[in-house]
This record gives sequence, C-alpha cells and structure tokens, in this order.
Amino acid sequence: MAMARRIVRVTGKDALTFLQGMVSNDVLPLSKGPGLVWAALLTPQGKYLADFFVANTGTDLLIDLPEGMADSTLQRLGMYRLRADVQMTPTQMPVRRGLGAPPEGALPDPRHSDMGWRAYGLAGEETVDWDAIRVRHLIPESGIELVPGESYLLETGFDRLHGVDFRKGCYVGQEVTARMKHKTELRKGLVRVRVSEPVPVGTPILAEGKEAGTLYTQAGGEGIAYLRFDRSAGPLMAGPAEVTA
Repeated sequence: MAMARRIVRVTGKDALTFLQGMVSNDVLPLSKGPGLVWAALLTPQGKYLADFFVANTGTDLLIDLPEGMADSTLQRLGMYRLRADVQMTPTQMPVRRGLGAPPEGALPDPRHSDMGWRAYGLAGEETVDWDAIRVRHLIPESGIELVPGESYLLETGFDRLHGVDFRKGCYVGQEVTARMKHKTELRKGLVRVRVSEPVPVGTPILAEGKEAGTLYTQAGGEGIAYLRFDRSAGPLMAGPAEVTA
C-alpha cells in the first residue's frame, strides 16, 4: 500500500537556517549536497508534534511528512517564519521506499540501514513488511507510537535512531530535551515485547491489574510497547494476550 505522504518544496536563502532553528536534528550538512535527515518538531515544552524527513535531492530541498499531519505542521512552521526568506510549496511529487539495490538518486533512510532507501519523484511501492522491520528495531511511527502533544523524543528512541542532535544549538523544545538527556533517568519508554496473540493497536498493558503501558504495532509475535520500566518485570497482559518485555 502506498504511503500517504506530502512532499513540500522549500526555497529561499534562509530555508536551511530557518529549519535548523525549528527541528531536533542538524540539517545544515544538507547544504553540502544530497542527503536525508530525520527530525522532529516539538512544542516549547519538549513534546512531540510531528516528525519528517528533510531531503536534499541535488536539485530540491524537500520536506517529506505524513499527509495526516501536513497541514498542522506547515501551519506551525509558518507561525515561526516571521521575516525569514523561506517559501514552502506543496508538490505532487511521489516518494517511493524500498530495500535492496537503490534506484539512481535514492537516499538511504537515516534511521536504520534495514529501513532501506527513499526516492523522490519515483512512483510505486515495494512489497515489504515495514511493520516487522519497525518492530525489530523499535522504530516508532507517527500516529501510532508517536502521539502529538504527549510523546517525548528520548522515550521514543529518537537519539538511538539519529533523529536528534545534542550539539546543534537551540531549537523549539531543545531545553527540555537536553535536560532529559543529561539530568533525568527515563522511567518510561518504548520497548520490544513478545506477544502471545494479536490485539488491537493501543490496547492497555496491565501489570497485576495496574496500568503499565500500551501495546502498539505488532508483527510476528512481537510488538512495540510503551512501558513503565518499574512495572515491566512481572507478568503483563494486554487484553487476552500475554506480554513479555
């Protein structure tokens, strides 16, 4: 099934510096040539709003984001644009992702090598069980494990998946993210679990009757769960399914 993505062309002399001050990752290396950066847009309180790719294809600077959060994300970026020379223009450009030998101009997915490549301007969709790959490597997906207004980057693995840079300087939500990195021991986060049987995405996980977290994407008897670490050691249930961290 084709991805529901919106590809936005970003132009203007301030395009990269504007994005640099907005997102969790360092996008300035894209000024040197083709590449792909995964980053998040946060609230001032450090909570996740959206994640997207910033791509330099060699000819265009693009934002590649989920269609379902495109309007709100672009509106949020526009609020901060002020007098910066930046234009964001939606396109009809398709994006294709796949594994194996990449087509000419494809860019490697920066989150994990097993996520393959993305090619802009190329239609079609490879037949790949992307959920199984995401579960294997604990890669969260917007609208599933990544919940706008609730998720934190470090609890959802952005540092492990090359989605946040702690040396790049200020961006919206940077202070909270840095404090969690350097001064806080995480008490909750995404973990891979074994699941005895499939249950609906979003099923609460209980530990001795107390809520311990939520079960999300599942594939091949395993799943991605958001868990309280202090309740993850004992027997866990998600509806009728036994869950083992």
